Amino acid sequence: MIVATTSELPGMRVREVKGLVQGNTIRARNVGRDIVAGLRNIIGGEITEYTRLMTESRAEATQRMVQEAESLGANAILGVRFTTSTVISGAAELLAYGTAVVVEESS
Repeated sequence: MIVATTSELPGMRVREVKGLVQGNTIRARNVGRDIVAGLRNIIGGEITEYTRLMTESRAEATQRMVQEAESLGANAILGVRFTTSTVISGAAELLAYGTAVVVEESS
C-alpha cells in the first residue's frame, strides 16, 4: 500500500478512485506519564512520554486507514492528512484520512 500526502505519484496514474478512507484512535494520558511530563515541564526539554504516545497513535490511526483502503480494493491512499482534537480533558483523538485509489504505472 502506497500512502502519500501528495495528490499525485510520479510515474503513476490514478485508474480508479475508491473514496474517502479514515482511521482514528482516542488515547488518554496516564498518571505515570503525567508525573514524568510534569517534571520535564519544570526543567524544560522534550516530553518524550507524550512524543511516544502520539507516535503510537499516528501509527495506529494510519494502520486502520490502510485496512479500510485495502477492504475497498485500493493499492494507494493519496492526500493523507492527520488531525487531532480533544475529546475530554486528558484524552485526544488522532484521525488519519485520505483518498483510496487504484494506481498503475503510467505508460
